[in-house]
Amino acid sequence: METLTRSELLFDVDSIREEFPILKRKVKGKPLVYLDNAATTQKPLAVIEGLTRYYSEYNANIHRGIHSLAEEATAAFEASRDAVKEFIGAAHREEIIFTRGATEAINLVAYTWARKFVGAGDEILVSGMEHHSNIVPWQIIAEEKGAKVVPIPVLEDGTLDMEAFQRVLTEKTKLVAIVHASNSLGTINPVKFIATQAHAIGAKVLVDGSQSAVHLPIDVQDIDCDFFVFSGHKVYGPTGSGALYGKKALLEAMPVFHGGGEMIKEVSFEKTTYNELPYKFEAGTPNIADTVALKFALDFVKEIGKKKIHQYEQGLLAYATDALEQIKGLRIIGKAPEKTSVISFVVEGVHPQDLGILLDNKGIAVRTGHHCTQPLMDRFGIPGTTRASFALYTTYAEIDALVAGLERSIKTLL
Repeated sequence: METLTRSELLFDVDSIREEFPILKRKVKGKPLVYLDNAATTQKPLAVIEGLTRYYSEYNANIHRGIHSLAEEATAAFEASRDAVKEFIGAAHREEIIFTRGATEAINLVAYTWARKFVGAGDEILVSGMEHHSNIVPWQIIAEEKGAKVVPIPVLEDGTLDMEAFQRVLTEKTKLVAIVHASNSLGTINPVKFIATQAHAIGAKVLVDGSQSAVHLPIDVQDIDCDFFVFSGHKVYGPTGSGALYGKKALLEAMPVFHGGGEMIKEVSFEKTTYNELPYKFEAGTPNIADTVALKFALDFVKEIGKKKIHQYEQGLLAYATDALEQIKGLRIIGKAPEKTSVISFVVEGVHPQDLGILLDNKGIAVRTGHHCTQPLMDRFGIPGTTRASFALYTTYAEIDALVAGLERSIKTLL
């Protein structure tokens, strides 16, 4: 996609930064340069104020209550469901299940759909760049059912080996669990093509949208995935919020996940009947406040526009890539043609943790380590990387600060 230079910005980054109070603070006496957005994004005033407003004006338990506060809280909670439906292009609001985030959403599918439909000898395909949260649940189910988790290899440039994918996709495949965009490499995977190929042999597809939801336009009907998950805290929303999308027929066929209030229709000691979608999977008092505030995050992104955001972030990515490649001894891990605004790198003779500590002393926040993708690190023969990840409030000056900080830190360490 076309990228934008600093003189061609479609929105005012300085004005956007004013919406994020935390960006004004200092770390160790230096202005904060926050480049850890793949781990979690910062929160705009609209989200912070929305959260405060819930607790100060209409805090109440939702559904079933007939008093005014309960009705207001219920309306706000269900408005978030409608916002998520629109944000990811779902066909029906009852296809949106609120969870604590992508991890819980994946586990929900594993412990309900997979437990019912995966059996001995079946295979679950995962990519070699998956986050642990999209590996471990399938390993648990595979061990329990006598099934097998089969990895799709990653090529040297950080893209999936699609020829290998075609080979390992067989009649044994029951599910393909695939990350839309890698949290470690930024690689954007061809999830629509993967879904088409998987459906041709009768397999289902789960797409982990933890990194893509904040950067890319999402249309689950166009992708034709069976399940899609994302976390609110990575899309400028509160921690502890997120959603699972599932095709309606699949959700209806799945057994319940948690038992308790709300997910029931009638309870007796003889028999319990379960509620309709989406409440069938939302047992107990949910994370009401953070789910209510999630809508304000999605509205914030929608108001600016995904296309504008993506173009701006691609400009940042290109600028940072060029600048970092000029640093002697630095090697970028993952150079896929299509990436989100994430750069992971190693520096010859320097441990990522040492680099992260020295950068933090300069007020620069980056992530170091294996990024919960140990199999991917093993594939590249490294213990971990330093990762800089950008957001809509990242500036070119912050990238300059990162480059300067790296050069000084490397000189100190070597």
